[in-house]
Amino acid sequence: MGLNLEGKKAVVAEVSAEVANAQAIIVAEYRGLEVGQVTELRAKARESGVYLRVLKNTLARRAIAGTHFEGLTDQLVGPLIYGISADPVAPAKVLQQFSKDNDKLVVKAGVMPNFVMDAAGVKALATMPSREELLAKLLGTMQAPIAKFVQTLNEVPGKFVRTLAAVRDSKETA
Repeated sequence: MGLNLEGKKAVVAEVSAEVANAQAIIVAEYRGLEVGQVTELRAKARESGVYLRVLKNTLARRAIAGTHFEGLTDQLVGPLIYGISADPVAPAKVLQQFSKDNDKLVVKAGVMPNFVMDAAGVKALATMPSREELLAKLLGTMQAPIAKFVQTLNEVPGKFVRTLAAVRDSKETA
């Protein structure tokens, strides 16, 4: 049963709120997926913090109208599932990984602010490390010189103590 006008307005408002905070929208065709498979996909998306929604394409067009994601409107054809997230890599990873296991889910396109990607672009985006991984690498890189400096400072008294222990041992044996 279709939505009435108020229901459609509510859906557009909900999706528009998600789009306002988003850094990426990835669309995939889900034709042929069973309900259990879509439920599994939704669970994986929820774990990754991705807003996943099956929408009518006309409602999706209205939700992204006037935003940085408006370039996606040409790609909105067929039964699509929309992955929207503030982390630009998360929806690409979730949908791309799921499409590897289920050949009936076909990633069609994606969009980042003012940049439309085809399926190959989404695949390349999915191979990038997530924001958390990048922050962890950056933190590790920033901590390395400090940790090495502290280790060097700690080595001076440590060497002194080992020297004293060696002198004590040599006196005990003599």
